[in-house]
Amino acid sequence: MVDVPTLVEQARAGGPRAVARLISLVEGASPQLREVMAALAPLAGSAYVVGLTGSPGVGKSTSTSALVSAYRKQGKRVAVLAVDPSSPFSGGALLGDRVRMSDHASDPGVYIRSMATRGHLGGLAWAAPQAIRVLDASGFDVILVETVGVGQSEVEIASQADTSVVLLAPGMGDGIQAAKAGILEIGDVYVVNKADRDGADATARELNHMLGLGESRSPGDWRPPIVKTVAARGEGVDEVVEALEKHRAWMDEHGVLGERRAARAAREVETIAVTRLRERIGSLHGDRRLDTLAERIVAGHLDPYAAADELVAGLTGEG
Repeated sequence: MVDVPTLVEQARAGGPRAVARLISLVEGASPQLREVMAALAPLAGSAYVVGLTGSPGVGKSTSTSALVSAYRKQGKRVAVLAVDPSSPFSGGALLGDRVRMSDHASDPGVYIRSMATRGHLGGLAWAAPQAIRVLDASGFDVILVETVGVGQSEVEIASQADTSVVLLAPGMGDGIQAAKAGILEIGDVYVVNKADRDGADATARELNHMLGLGESRSPGDWRPPIVKTVAARGEGVDEVVEALEKHRAWMDEHGVLGERRAARAAREVETIAVTRLRERIGSLHGDRRLDTLAERIVAGHLDPYAAADELVAGLTGEG
């Protein structure tokens, strides 16, 4: 058994091993997870969560690393949660992001963690919300969440971050196609990376045009800026940070930040509740109640929806 209060205290003091242990408890769905979350609840809520997403190859990891450097220059503690594709063999993360961010490995003000998606749609690991809470409660000022790919099923970052950054690059072929797939609705800041390549201006113009077509904004609403960067050389990164800070200030002024965080908490509660119900339903295989309902369906005495209603009522104590 883990001494949770001591572990939390060590994490708050900046101990990377304690932070890693807490996140491992989250990923492993430890029986002590309830105790961990209860201890962290009053400590979280101060970190600024920035999500970065985009098609493979646009330079998400390089951009994330550049943002870490920019925030560290401001004296802020930064955590990176890099959600990698799962290994088909072990279910583990490929850890490529940590390799590319090795420049920050010796910085005590930076913590980098890779998590496997384990097949979870949306580009985020199922444990990401709790992992974000661990990092938040551990005293990090900024949490950068980098996700795998982007597409219609991979826009979940918008539900986990305070501000969502969508990265595109010229010459990718699928950059604007990816935008059409749904990311035009989720981006708060758009970054055209690798802007030293041919076609960068055209990509920015086309993106701006598409954003304009999809607009139904009122005066005072946030208009996502488009920033051009060459993250590998650190060019334009300060402008990205400036855009992020402007968005955060706008959210504070309009009460949007609190609304987003409340919606995030609601989704987290819903996910936990649904997971618990699934676990209870999973344990019914071979249970006589389920067998009886199945027999009544086969006999034509009951339809599947009515049977499901009876099953749920039995599980929840309703009726």
